[in-house]
Amino acid sequence: MTAETTGLRLMEGAAAIGESAILAGCRFFAGYPMSPFTALLEHMSKALPAAGGVCINAESEIEGVNMALGAGATGARAATGSCGQGIALMQEAIAEAALNETPMVVFNMARNQQDYFQATRGGGWGDYRTITLAPKDIPEAVEHTQLLFHLAELHRGPTILYGDPLLAQTRVGVHLRRIEFGELPPREWALDGTTGGSGHSRQVWTWAMGKATDPGPGPDRHWRDVAAKFDRIAETEQRSESGYVEDADTVVVSFGSAAKFVEYVVEELRAEGHRIGWFRPITLWPFPGPALAAATRGARRVLVFELNAGQMLDDVRQYAHDRSAIRFIGGVSIHESGLAYGPLLDAPRIRERILAAAAEGGR
Repeated sequence: MTAETTGLRLMEGAAAIGESAILAGCRFFAGYPMSPFTALLEHMSKALPAAGGVCINAESEIEGVNMALGAGATGARAATGSCGQGIALMQEAIAEAALNETPMVVFNMARNQQDYFQATRGGGWGDYRTITLAPKDIPEAVEHTQLLFHLAELHRGPTILYGDPLLAQTRVGVHLRRIEFGELPPREWALDGTTGGSGHSRQVWTWAMGKATDPGPGPDRHWRDVAAKFDRIAETEQRSESGYVEDADTVVVSFGSAAKFVEYVVEELRAEGHRIGWFRPITLWPFPGPALAAATRGARRVLVFELNAGQMLDDVRQYAHDRSAIRFIGGVSIHESGLAYGPLLDAPRIRERILAAAAEGGR
């Protein structure tokens, strides 16, 4: 991976993510305004045409995602997005993109952390998954944006950035840069208009029947090939990071913006002599299960902090070294507006919950 870095710029997160998408080669963007995604759509409506691209304010989320699907099928780097409520309407098209093997990026600027199941389990049809990255802050979101365009094309399917109000609306200093992640295969699959004519046009469709003069593999073979591809992705694209787990009695697992708060609290507790560590899945799918098992091998307690009723908790239960050591210390916490996090995303409250759970003992 190489990068060419520009000077530090103070930017709102949505603008920085949009600029990073353009640097990654995004030239088509479509979406319907829903806060906090609206800020990203507004920025792309100004910046993308200036870069030679097209941005469409669609009449619905369903129109927006299908526009992106069509643009992606031509080989263009395309993207769409919403918050979780709008992405719920996109699920059929996201599944079609996965089963069609059509690259595109979906930006979920979520209102909270209650879209984990949506991102990792999906609501479409068929045997498909979506690579999902959950950045903890805006500089990481800028990098993840470009990585997701690369992974979408490398593996030929939709990828998801799991954002939130903090990533969309906070202003920080960022270095915008074009990042190169390596060579990609030629876009022989793209519908670029050069293969028209009787018997020669390409067909992009999940049934993969092909044309009479060039029969495709048929639905059974195609779907088995797609399922095998996702099995390979599950092994090769796991990403995570951890801190202080080597001697930790307690390991706190969290993702996205919440993980930034957890890391801060753990740093404080470490300075006070507490043997506490942290673990963060960067890819929500594929979930980094083996890394979590290794990080929790010596822990007496595994605490799960997320701002929902316990969704990532299911994956932690599946992979943590000792299921009996797991305690849930998160919970639903939403601002009265319904558009942002509630009071639980607060360092002193997280500290209280970690210390209370640590005092309960373990195995």
